[in-house]
Amino acid sequence: MDLDRAATTPVHVDVLDAMLPYFRERAGNPSSIHAAGRVARRGLEEARERVAAALRAAPSAVIFTSGATEALHLGVLGTLAARGERAHVVSAVTEHAATLAAVRTAQRRGAEVTWIEPDADGVIDPDEVVRALRDDTALVALMRVNNETGVITDVARVGDAVRERRGALLVDAVQAFGMEEVSLDAFRADMIALSAHKVEGPKGIGALVVRPGLRLEGVTLGGAQERGLRAGTPAVASAVGFGVAAEFAATGAPDRARRVAALRDALEAAIAAHEGVLVNGAGAPRGPKHLNVRIAAVDGEALLINLDGEGVLASAGSACAAGSIEASHVLMAMGLSRVEAASSVRFSLDDHLDHADVARAATRIVRAIERTRAVPV
Repeated sequence: MDLDRAATTPVHVDVLDAMLPYFRERAGNPSSIHAAGRVARRGLEEARERVAAALRAAPSAVIFTSGATEALHLGVLGTLAARGERAHVVSAVTEHAATLAAVRTAQRRGAEVTWIEPDADGVIDPDEVVRALRDDTALVALMRVNNETGVITDVARVGDAVRERRGALLVDAVQAFGMEEVSLDAFRADMIALSAHKVEGPKGIGALVVRPGLRLEGVTLGGAQERGLRAGTPAVASAVGFGVAAEFAATGAPDRARRVAALRDALEAAIAAHEGVLVNGAGAPRGPKHLNVRIAAVDGEALLINLDGEGVLASAGSACAAGSIEASHVLMAMGLSRVEAASSVRFSLDDHLDHADVARAATRIVRAIERTRAVPV
């Protein structure tokens, strides 16, 4: 039973069907001027139009990348390259590792960074972000939904203040897409980073959606593709798949979110009733699909092994950090000890499950907890 849908999702059959021709009979290079190239170019641009429509943006706003990590790097480093690398940046210590790495790279290159800390529930106070803004603030980089806890940041409350100072707001919307309206206008954002494989699209493709007129320089050099912002032969088949997946994600997102939240809440109630189980971020507004719990007297990795034995997929946090010996930087920033962070597990759901699935999963999870506790840590 897959309760690790924040890590990745299977490719939807309609997405795969749309992609397949671009591996064979439509496999031209979209930069070529001959007929095969024109066919591939048409597929690429139609995909761009579909992603743009899902985000209520102009097609020219969509820059295809290899994933959200590259999109975030382009948003951070490309903005600072265009505005001066010694500018001021505001971000949060609970951001995804991709954003943290990009901002720290900017810091090494001369940018001054103000790091915002969360409260005990993981909430990033938008008013604190606004207070941190300066006249030379070039960039604010925040995630909408935290990938580990699901805690929501009210990015729209930040956006107008950033723009008043002629700065740019970059929003990591990877975990929000498909669960609410995601658009530059809704978030009052200048850039939005997305990943296809979180919404039943293929791996290896993402996008940075950029407000028209924003100054940005490419960080992957060598060609004029993607408006000169991302050199390299476009992955047409993947872009086509992303276009279909984006349409699915944007269609009925609020209803999907309500269904998934009901499933998540049922799972939370069932396992939080078990002795020694606490919900991380319980007092915060959370996205509908995340449930992060810490379990007393349990080693998280050992529990994951026992969950796997029960046929339940979960994670110890971000999939990008899987296998790392480091405790979750997000949970520790919330005030958890290293031991408490190491005893935490993330479950994440989608609407392919039903309440019977959740009831079965809860029984297996409790059984795995008891089995793990039976072995001394």
